[in-house]
Amino acid sequence: MSEGLSVSEMSARSGVTVSALHFYEREGLIRAARTPGNQRRYARDQLRRVAFIRMSQRVGLPLARIREALGTLPVDRTPSTADWRRLSAAWRAELDARIAVLHELRDDLDGCIGCGCLSVSRCALVNPDDARAAEGPGPRAVVDAIDAAGRDTSLTPGRPDGATEAPVPPTLVR
Repeated sequence: MSEGLSVSEMSARSGVTVSALHFYEREGLIRAARTPGNQRRYARDQLRRVAFIRMSQRVGLPLARIREALGTLPVDRTPSTADWRRLSAAWRAELDARIAVLHELRDDLDGCIGCGCLSVSRCALVNPDDARAAEGPGPRAVVDAIDAAGRDTSLTPGRPDGATEAPVPPTLVR
């Protein structure tokens, strides 16, 4: 079977590493046929799926949500514009919430540049009155906000905690 893209062609065309393609396949996000010599061959419609996965990763969607969304797409044809529009509409509120957290974080961090407190335990922004000391060292509110609103690392092969859901965005302590 020589039809379809080899794993190296798929990698080059999609901009995704071979190991990431293998991971996506193991996770059931993409599919590949096998040649009699057991080489992977990807149908061209899998390029769109990989592009969708990469876009979803960039906006911080967790692996479980990506898998769920891909499960609603047709397997017998390339997804249409209407398919993509339906998925993006379903995610709009979640993405808007993430954007709001990031804007708040950006605006709060702008004030930290010249603050001069030089101490996380005394910082009025990230740890007023050392209220979050029991949760561990460092700027907990900022770390939690970045984790919640930033790129979801559950999409990275080999995440040690095996988590598949992003945490709920917290409100920064003031």
